[in-house]
Amino acid sequence: MKAITIPALVAIAKLFSGATLRWVDCQPDTCQRVYFANHTSHLDALILWASLPRQIRAITRPVAAKDYWVRGPIRRYMSGVFNALLIDREKIKVHNSPINMMINEIGNEYSLIVFPEGSRNTDNEMRPFKSGLYYLSKKRPDLELVPVFLNNMNRIMPKGEFLPVPLVSCITIGPPMWLETGESKNDFLDRARQAIEKLRDL
Repeated sequence: MKAITIPALVAIAKLFSGATLRWVDCQPDTCQRVYFANHTSHLDALILWASLPRQIRAITRPVAAKDYWVRGPIRRYMSGVFNALLIDREKIKVHNSPINMMINEIGNEYSLIVFPEGSRNTDNEMRPFKSGLYYLSKKRPDLELVPVFLNNMNRIMPKGEFLPVPLVSCITIGPPMWLETGESKNDFLDRARQAIEKLRDL
């Protein structure tokens, strides 16, 4: 069934988003990566995932909020189709943290799509990043951290709307970065946030 559903879901996502994908100082690669992006729409994860080349898409798992994606049979089915890693935000425990869950789930095969702001941002300015990206980098320093700027996604599925509105959007993927030796959490998160902001004007 997935062999049929995945191409259909990808085609629908591309149709509604009209997304063009640009690689800036970065090339498509099947190495393990963490694509981290700004977050303005519930469809961000799906559209970014659908826009990646097929070979990369097959090994990339979006990290998404469980409370949204299990609400109703359609969302639940879709999250299974694009192999989302669902995080239960109401049951976060120290011994079962989202970071440990991500590391366990990706093994030595999968890449991730994450949104360091946490919740959706309806403004033009990104919120400060939460600490997850930093701790993920500390535990898996081998992962390439790839910034992504999603433009115009919030207008495809405005807050409070049930159906997407077809528009033209742009996805810009920038050069990989890594946590530097001795770099503090705040400095790293500021640098990661700036890496996305730099892509805004390209």
